[in-house]
Amino acid sequence: MKIDIASYATLELEFLVLDYNGTIALDGRIGEASADPLKKIAKFMKIYVLTADTFGTVSSELEALPLELRILQSDDHSAEKAAFVESLGAERCAVAGNGNNDALMLERAALSIAVMGREGCAVATLLRADIVCGSTEDMLELFLNIGRIKATLRK
Repeated sequence: MKIDIASYATLELEFLVLDYNGTIALDGRIGEASADPLKKIAKFMKIYVLTADTFGTVSSELEALPLELRILQSDDHSAEKAAFVESLGAERCAVAGNGNNDALMLERAALSIAVMGREGCAVATLLRADIVCGSTEDMLELFLNIGRIKATLRK
Protein backbone atom coordinates (compact mmCIF):
# COMPACT_ATOMS: atom_id res chain seq x y z
CA MET A 1 0.00 0.00 0.00
CA LYS A 2 1.55 3.26 -1.13
CA ILE A 3 0.28 6.51 0.34
CA ASP A 4 1.60 9.87 -0.91
CA ILE A 5 0.84 12.47 1.75
CA ALA A 6 1.44 16.08 0.66
CA SER A 7 4.26 17.81 2.54
CA TYR A 8 4.43 14.89 4.99
CA ALA A 9 5.75 11.59 3.61
CA THR A 10 5.33 8.82 1.10
CA LEU A 11 4.50 5.64 2.96
CA GLU A 12 4.99 2.19 1.46
CA LEU A 13 3.26 -0.10 3.91
CA GLU A 14 3.29 -3.89 3.77
CA PHE A 15 2.42 -4.83 7.35
CA LEU A 16 -0.32 -3.94 9.81
CA VAL A 17 0.65 -4.78 13.38
CA LEU A 18 -2.19 -4.65 15.89
CA ASP A 19 -2.41 -4.89 19.63
CA TYR A 20 -5.33 -7.07 20.72
CA ASN A 21 -7.04 -6.03 23.98
CA GLY A 22 -8.28 -2.47 23.89
CA THR A 23 -7.32 -2.05 20.24
CA ILE A 24 -9.30 -4.65 18.25
CA ALA A 25 -10.88 -6.45 21.21
CA LEU A 26 -12.65 -5.52 24.42
CA ASP A 27 -12.38 -7.81 27.44
CA GLY A 28 -10.85 -10.51 25.25
CA ARG A 29 -13.59 -10.50 22.58
CA ILE A 30 -13.25 -9.13 19.06
CA GLY A 31 -16.20 -7.10 17.86
CA GLU A 32 -18.22 -8.40 14.93
CA ALA A 33 -17.72 -5.09 13.12
CA SER A 34 -13.95 -5.73 12.99
CA ALA A 35 -13.95 -9.07 11.18
CA ASP A 36 -15.06 -7.84 7.75
CA PRO A 37 -12.59 -4.92 7.55
CA LEU A 38 -9.74 -7.19 8.70
CA LYS A 39 -10.57 -9.65 5.91
CA LYS A 40 -10.54 -6.84 3.35
CA ILE A 41 -7.26 -5.37 4.61
CA ALA A 42 -5.62 -8.82 4.57
CA LYS A 43 -5.98 -8.81 0.77
CA PHE A 44 -3.32 -6.10 0.46
CA MET A 45 -1.42 -6.08 3.80
CA LYS A 46 -0.03 -8.82 6.00
CA ILE A 47 -1.69 -8.47 9.42
CA TYR A 48 -0.11 -9.45 12.72
CA VAL A 49 -1.75 -9.37 16.15
CA LEU A 50 0.54 -9.10 19.16
CA THR A 51 -0.87 -9.89 22.59
CA ALA A 52 -0.17 -11.26 26.04
CA ASP A 53 -3.62 -12.90 25.77
CA THR A 54 -4.74 -11.55 29.14
CA PHE A 55 -8.17 -13.19 28.90
CA GLY A 56 -7.03 -16.45 27.25
CA THR A 57 -9.45 -16.01 24.34
CA VAL A 58 -7.35 -14.72 21.46
CA SER A 59 -6.79 -18.01 19.60
CA SER A 60 -10.47 -18.87 19.41
CA GLU A 61 -11.50 -15.27 18.68
CA LEU A 62 -9.10 -14.89 15.73
CA GLU A 63 -9.00 -18.41 14.29
CA ALA A 64 -11.25 -17.60 11.30
CA LEU A 65 -9.42 -14.41 10.32
CA PRO A 66 -6.59 -14.12 7.76
CA LEU A 67 -3.90 -12.87 10.11
CA GLU A 68 -0.95 -14.11 12.09
CA LEU A 69 -1.12 -14.24 15.87
CA ARG A 70 1.93 -13.71 18.10
CA ILE A 71 1.60 -14.39 21.82
CA LEU A 72 4.12 -12.29 23.73
CA GLN A 73 6.64 -14.32 25.69
CA SER A 74 9.01 -11.90 27.41
CA ASP A 75 8.76 -9.97 30.65
CA ASP A 76 9.03 -6.71 28.69
CA HIS A 77 6.12 -6.53 26.27
CA SER A 78 6.98 -2.97 25.23
CA ALA A 79 10.42 -3.98 24.01
CA GLU A 80 9.11 -7.22 22.49
CA LYS A 81 6.46 -5.41 20.43
CA ALA A 82 8.95 -2.77 19.27
CA ALA A 83 11.51 -5.44 18.33
CA PHE A 84 8.87 -7.29 16.31
CA VAL A 85 8.03 -4.14 14.33
CA GLU A 86 11.74 -3.54 13.73
CA SER A 87 12.21 -7.15 12.57
CA LEU A 88 9.60 -6.58 9.84
CA GLY A 89 11.16 -3.27 8.83
CA ALA A 90 9.57 -0.45 10.80
CA GLU A 91 9.48 1.77 7.70
CA ARG A 92 7.02 -0.71 6.12
CA CYS A 93 4.75 -1.03 9.16
CA ALA A 94 1.53 0.56 10.23
CA VAL A 95 0.72 -0.17 13.86
CA ALA A 96 -2.23 0.40 16.15
CA GLY A 97 -2.46 0.13 19.90
CA ASN A 98 -3.86 1.68 23.03
CA GLY A 99 -1.84 0.40 25.97
CA ASN A 100 1.30 1.66 27.63
CA ASN A 101 3.13 -1.37 26.23
CA ASP A 102 2.28 -0.20 22.68
CA ALA A 103 4.05 3.17 22.92
CA LEU A 104 7.46 1.98 21.72
CA MET A 105 6.10 0.14 18.68
CA LEU A 106 4.09 3.24 17.74
CA GLU A 107 7.23 5.33 18.06
CA ARG A 108 9.14 3.03 15.69
CA ALA A 109 6.57 2.44 12.93
CA ALA A 110 6.13 4.45 9.73
CA LEU A 111 2.46 5.00 10.56
CA SER A 112 1.16 4.78 14.11
CA ILE A 113 -2.42 4.91 15.28
CA ALA A 114 -3.68 5.14 18.84
CA VAL A 115 -7.16 3.75 19.47
CA MET A 116 -9.08 5.56 22.17
CA GLY A 117 -11.90 3.10 22.68
CA ARG A 118 -13.87 1.92 25.68
CA GLU A 119 -10.72 0.65 27.43
CA GLY A 120 -9.09 4.06 27.09
CA CYS A 121 -5.62 4.89 25.83
CA ALA A 122 -2.36 5.33 27.71
CA VAL A 123 -1.03 8.88 27.43
CA ALA A 124 2.44 7.61 26.41
CA THR A 125 0.86 5.80 23.47
CA LEU A 126 -1.34 8.74 22.55
CA LEU A 127 1.69 11.04 22.39
CA ARG A 128 3.54 8.73 20.00
CA ALA A 129 0.68 8.33 17.52
CA ASP A 130 0.44 9.94 14.12
CA ILE A 131 -3.34 9.52 14.18
CA VAL A 132 -5.82 8.95 17.02
CA CYS A 133 -9.08 7.09 16.35
CA GLY A 134 -12.11 6.84 18.58
CA SER A 135 -12.86 3.20 17.77
CA THR A 136 -11.47 0.02 16.29
CA GLU A 137 -13.80 0.33 13.34
CA ASP A 138 -12.63 3.88 12.58
CA MET A 139 -9.00 2.75 12.71
CA LEU A 140 -9.57 -0.20 10.37
CA GLU A 141 -11.58 1.94 7.94
CA LEU A 142 -8.53 4.19 7.47
CA PHE A 143 -6.85 1.37 5.56
CA LEU A 144 -9.90 0.89 3.35
CA ASN A 145 -10.12 4.61 2.57
CA ILE A 146 -6.58 6.00 2.48
CA GLY A 147 -7.92 9.44 1.64
CA ARG A 148 -8.70 9.73 5.35
CA ILE A 149 -5.03 9.13 6.20
CA LYS A 150 -3.95 11.73 3.65
CA ALA A 151 -6.48 14.29 4.89
CA THR A 152 -5.38 13.84 8.48
CA LEU A 153 -1.62 13.92 7.97
CA ARG A 154 -1.03 16.36 5.11
CA LYS A 155 0.52 19.70 5.99
